[in-house]
Amino acid sequence: MDDALSELGQYVAARRSDSVIGWDVAHGELNVTAAPSAIVALAEFLRADATCRFSTLVDITAVDYPEREARFDVVYHFLSMYQNQRIRVKCALREDQMIPSIASVHPSANWFEREVFDMFGIIFSGHPDLRRILTDYGFRGHPLRKDFPTTGYTEVRYSETEKRVVYEPVKLTQEYRLFDFMSPWEGADYILPGDSKAAGAKGRP
Repeated sequence: MDDALSELGQYVAARRSDSVIGWDVAHGELNVTAAPSAIVALAEFLRADATCRFSTLVDITAVDYPEREARFDVVYHFLSMYQNQRIRVKCALREDQMIPSIASVHPSANWFEREVFDMFGIIFSGHPDLRRILTDYGFRGHPLRKDFPTTGYTEVRYSETEKRVVYEPVKLTQEYRLFDFMSPWEGADYILPGDSKAAGAKGRP
């Protein structure tokens, strides 16, 4: 299997030397690193070439590496049902850099790219309708970025006074929060606070 993937990697790199930066086979999967500006041409080649025939776009996602200058990897997964093979294409992207949409090649990319835009803030130039798809209207930030706070910036609640859902800034007053790290499953010889049955249980055989 790895030999067949290696042959395919060599073939794609040779035929698309203008697009492919590098490739490798890891864990039984072919990974190709491509230039962001050439992703549309590469996707067209992978779909149309008789040796490849990667006609199905399985997914588009991204990975955030805040410590890198090229902060994001935009990751494409393609499937060839004709050749029974898969390929992963990765494009490294700076935070201020856009990447062309491949919706003209694979219409299913439309919603995948909207999701990546919503979760990571990556802009796909030429997309027909690039707007949020998972978060709410007026949502602030991009939840899958590593620097996004786990609490978010806004909390939602139903106001009995206003009889509607209201949006408010998150308020977590640390000094009034209680953290109880005790656990009855760790074998320690103590009674959990408020456990009225524990005293009777300790006397049982």
